[in-house]
Amino acid sequence: MAHNAQGKVWTYTNGEWFDGDEPILAPRHQAFWLASTVFDGARYMLGRAPDLDKHAERLNNSALILGMKPTLSMDEIVALAWEGISKFPSDAELYICPIYYAEEGAVVMPDPDSTQFTMVVREAAIPPFEGFSACLSSFRRPARDMAPTEAKASCLYPNVARSVGEAQQKGFDVGVVLDPSGNVAEFSYANLFMVRDGVVSTPAINGTFLNGITRQRVIQLLTEDGYIVEEKNIDFSELMDADELFATGNYSKVSPCKMIEDRNLQVGPVATRARELYFNFAETS
Repeated sequence: MAHNAQGKVWTYTNGEWFDGDEPILAPRHQAFWLASTVFDGARYMLGRAPDLDKHAERLNNSALILGMKPTLSMDEIVALAWEGISKFPSDAELYICPIYYAEEGAVVMPDPDSTQFTMVVREAAIPPFEGFSACLSSFRRPARDMAPTEAKASCLYPNVARSVGEAQQKGFDVGVVLDPSGNVAEFSYANLFMVRDGVVSTPAINGTFLNGITRQRVIQLLTEDGYIVEEKNIDFSELMDADELFATGNYSKVSPCKMIEDRNLQVGPVATRARELYFNFAETS
C-alpha cells in the first residue's frame, strides 16, 4: 500500500480505486484554474464513521451551491467510503475526503454536466488533546453575498490560510476570525466555543461560516448532558474573559484553546467533557 507524508492513502476516481495519490486534474480543467471544487471530510475511528451520512449530504449540497451536478447519492457516497475504509486495518484512524470538481465551463460558471467525483481515504491520527493558541485575525469571513459561504468550497480556503499564516507569524497557531459585522465567527478552520460561569456559548450561525457537523453534534451532546448551550453573537472581548475556549471540527473533533492573545487558559472541564461525550458517541454510533 502506498504512503505519502501523512500515511497510507487510497484514491477513488473514474470508477476504481488506486493505491496512492492518483493525479486527476489537467491545467485546462475548470477546477484547476477557477476553483470549481467542493469537498467534505469525515472520520473513521474506533471502528466507526460517525455522521458519515451527514458529510455525504453536505457534499452534495455544496456541489449544488457552486453550480455543479452531484453524480452520486448520499448512500452511494457512504458505500464508497466504506469500500475505502475496508482497505485499511480495522483499528486505523482515517480521514475520508469525497470531492466534486468541474472539468468544463466558461469563466462565469462550471458546466454542471462536467462534474466529476473522486474520494481520498488516508491514514490520519486523531491529534492529542493538548491544546492550541489563538490571536485575533485581521482577516474576516465573507458575507453570504460575497462568497459561497454555505458550501464547503475550496475557494474559501485561501482566506483561511491567510488567517493561519498571520497568526503563525505572530507566534500563535490559528486566528480568531470575525464576521463582516465584527462579531466572532470561528477559529481559522474550526468552530469556536466559549465557557463562562458554566454556560457554554458558540457564535450563532449567520451564513458567514459553516455550521459544522461536529459542532452540531457537540451542542446536542452537551445539552443532553445537562449543560446550557447558547448560540449568540459574541464579541472578541468576551473571549478574553472566558473560563474556557475550545474548538470543534472534523479533523481533531474537540480541542482546547490554551492561550488567547497574551492570556493563558487551562484545559477546562467542559472541553474535557465535550471530548469524552463525542468519543463515547462515536464508539456507539
